[in-house]
Amino acid sequence: MTRYLVTSALPYANGPIHFGHIAGAYLPADVYVRYLKMAKGEDKVLYVCGTDEYGVAITMKAEAAGSDYRSYVDKWHKEIGNLFDNFAIDFDIFSGTARCEFHQGASQKFFQVLLDKGFITKRTEKQWFSEQSQRFLPDRYLQGSCPDCEFEKARGDECPKCGSWIDARDLGNPVSLIDGSKPILKDTTHWYIDLPALQKAGLKDWYEGQHTNHPIKGWKSNVDGYVQAMLRDLHDRPITRDLPWGVPLPDGIEGADGKVLYVWFDAPIGYISATMEWAHNNGTPDAWKDWWQSDETRLVHFIGKDNIAFHTVVFPSMLLGQGDAWDGRNFVLPWSVPANEFYNLQGKKFSTSEGWYIDNASFFENYNSDAARFHVLLSAPETSDSEFNWNEFQSTNNSLLADKIGNLASRVLKFANKRFDNKIPAVDGVLEDEFLTASRASFAQISGFIESHELRKAAQALISGCSALNQFFDKLEPWKKIKSEDPAEQMLCAQAIERCIAHFNLLSRRLAPFCPRSATQLAEMLGDAASDDTSWGSDEVNEVLAAGTELGIAEVLFAKIDNDAIAAEIEKLKG
Repeated sequence: MTRYLVTSALPYANGPIHFGHIAGAYLPADVYVRYLKMAKGEDKVLYVCGTDEYGVAITMKAEAAGSDYRSYVDKWHKEIGNLFDNFAIDFDIFSGTARCEFHQGASQKFFQVLLDKGFITKRTEKQWFSEQSQRFLPDRYLQGSCPDCEFEKARGDECPKCGSWIDARDLGNPVSLIDGSKPILKDTTHWYIDLPALQKAGLKDWYEGQHTNHPIKGWKSNVDGYVQAMLRDLHDRPITRDLPWGVPLPDGIEGADGKVLYVWFDAPIGYISATMEWAHNNGTPDAWKDWWQSDETRLVHFIGKDNIAFHTVVFPSMLLGQGDAWDGRNFVLPWSVPANEFYNLQGKKFSTSEGWYIDNASFFENYNSDAARFHVLLSAPETSDSEFNWNEFQSTNNSLLADKIGNLASRVLKFANKRFDNKIPAVDGVLEDEFLTASRASFAQISGFIESHELRKAAQALISGCSALNQFFDKLEPWKKIKSEDPAEQMLCAQAIERCIAHFNLLSRRLAPFCPRSATQLAEMLGDAASDDTSWGSDEVNEVLAAGTELGIAEVLFAKIDNDAIAAEIEKLKG
């Protein structure tokens, strides 16, 4: 039995997340998971996430806000969770690295095993130290000029302009972001993970698909090019920091006082500790092993491109390095990492500080969350950067969802209510038509596109199927045939309505991964004609619906958005 263990990158609990994050790592995963649960079974899919609650950025912002660290991350954990709820992102467990009772122990064990196996080394080196604040300065507490491109506001770990990873000691003219002072270099001891040794121990073989115990699905081109470059020039990376907030090193390690695990090391372990929490909450504390230590598991990481290195090089190295130290069982390695590019807003990057963002609370007070989901999927940054555009969102809502789905359902069901007493009409056999065949053919493409992580194509296939269904209804013109005195014409009218409703049953299931709330609403509109089987099921619609079956009440699935509302949103953005 194949199990699918799906993760989305842990959102950092130091501020709000936006539509760009949703498009990159969370909505694609939610659609994939909803489909898998319908097609494979609920018990074969687990979707894990949580907030990343340690690290320098959090300590800096919490201190600036005058807040203790735990209260600070609690605030953002709640706000981030609210946005996921608005978007109907449905995790099996949404935890957090500071709030999960299993996280510290799991992270410390990962460190200890790697240390015992010789994959972690200890070094005393110089690090920037603020004499004014009397503390060592982790890289993000520093700003200076980039050694590669000379950008003057590079961070101590990465240059936001050229994207280079930076050794903080190479910064030009460094300044402490805590107190504005010029720091000095001072000796401190830290621990490093030996990535080159782990590459030789199996990482390279796994990535190239040659590690027989860890199959891979294949790599997207934007992932492969990035990783191949990394593997050609892999270095040790520090995994400890001098910070007051984080996972402390295991007891008994000499010189470890005041040291915590680097956030990039403990954060991906959050996937495992959250699974432990999920298993504990379900009364089966060892069940996490069935997901993380079984050859039947397919591990899929949904991330943005800025997380490719950690999910295709660093975390797999950490997993490989554990060997069979956990009760004699090896960890699974990623099967697929469908990283997406960046999602922008109206021609520019999302920026809360510059006012270039979508106010989440206001958006969901005024617009349909399913329409937002569908538009983000249609414009998803799968192979290159893309953007949310207000006018295009209006077009998706009005021309595609409201017209091709909502309006057709309303027309058919209101006609059935008026002409057939709100019941399925009696018909002489299944009516076949080229447009119905085309509709089912388009719907049949959806599963393949979702499984290959081509969600733009999947959404387009759904709309193509709905367009063909509209063409069928318009071609048959039941509103004319009902007035005919010819029994054959009247039968065609009844068959047109019966076939549309039968295909709405199929549509409600195909729509469910994309627009779950609207899919449920459509099924309710079908009343007793809605199928009891909510699994993915077949793409065929071969059986005549039972005559006399009571239908539900036609409702508005997608309200249209007027031009003034969109103009106001664009003006608000510019303002």
